[in-house]
Amino acid sequence: MNITLRALVFIAFWFSNLSTSSGQKEEAYLQPPMLIDNPSSTTHYNVKNRASSGIPSLAISPKGRLWAVWYVGITQGKIVEACPSSYIAVVTSGDQGETWEEVLAIDPDEAGPVRGFDPEVWFDPDGKLWVFWAQQLSPARKTRSGVWAITTEDGDSAKPKWSKPRRLIDGVMMCKPTVLSSGEWALPVSFWHEEDKSSKIVTSTNRGKSWKEKGYVSVPEEFLNWDENMIFEKNDGSLSMWVRTKYGIGESYSKDGGRNWSTLKPSKIAHTSSRFFVRRLTSGNLLMVKHGPLSERTKRSHLMAFISQDDGSTWSNGLLLDEREGISYPDGDQAEDGTIYITYDFSRSHEQHILMTSFTEEDILSKNYDANMYKVYKNRKLISDGGN
Repeated sequence: MNITLRALVFIAFWFSNLSTSSGQKEEAYLQPPMLIDNPSSTTHYNVKNRASSGIPSLAISPKGRLWAVWYVGITQGKIVEACPSSYIAVVTSGDQGETWEEVLAIDPDEAGPVRGFDPEVWFDPDGKLWVFWAQQLSPARKTRSGVWAITTEDGDSAKPKWSKPRRLIDGVMMCKPTVLSSGEWALPVSFWHEEDKSSKIVTSTNRGKSWKEKGYVSVPEEFLNWDENMIFEKNDGSLSMWVRTKYGIGESYSKDGGRNWSTLKPSKIAHTSSRFFVRRLTSGNLLMVKHGPLSERTKRSHLMAFISQDDGSTWSNGLLLDEREGISYPDGDQAEDGTIYITYDFSRSHEQHILMTSFTEEDILSKNYDANMYKVYKNRKLISDGGN
């Protein structure tokens, strides 16, 4: 074999090995994670060994059992969203949040290269409990991610039997699904790796058995952040998508069920670049939880709840939930009796508090503001304290 041919063979062999190794690494985030029962009994998952905790979600079963999820960073010195290895904590409460039990950890590979992050918990119209999360190789926008889920038919049980983890679609979903009047289930999914069309609506027409992309909202590159899009259906049948951007909240509308969307425009509601929460209540009114008054862009402080009785055209005065700086990522659910439960985090890499409070729609609309603000304070409960 002459030198030139030998060199070509060596180069081909080298590239082949490189491609195989890279492919194996890239496919690591496609592998199902471990489901660890009773995680607090294991040193790796014990609350004392957590470096950061944040970005929670909360849901309530028909009989009132509370479920909460968030993600845990294990790398010292890094806030949770920058942690290259992280997992999902799943907890439940059968006494309205007075006490909580960690019943499950969802972990792609312990201290390996794949992280589990941005979880969401939701009861579908059939009463099935879903726990969603994302898996990714590294904390970067251009790194490909995937939305995963486990489900259980017994969300009223403290220790239900879970399905096997299932990968639903590319992307990241950290906001509540929405059931449309068409019967479709809609997921607000961010395809961070597709910057020109990252804020997507993904739908299922067979009650969650399969999912597919339906449409997207383009966010101009100079305003791109982490999307964290939320979708709700208006009374006229159109869809509204609110998107986290660098300037705060961007708004887009669809009149054809989510296939096509209007150009994203800044909302009239001022907000910092952080997640907010918008949800249709059983009364038909809209609930919004955001930082600060409607017309002021605060820091991640002064978490407030508002009600709209005209489909988002105007909003009530805000009920203050927590004034401290360092609170963020509200999410929540409404119980059968009308009580609204909101979870959020505080001081992710220090105090590591996952919190919950509760109130009613009437508390927001009432003129008895001082008493209701104190009621919200008294209802504040600590779901988890991961701080050291």
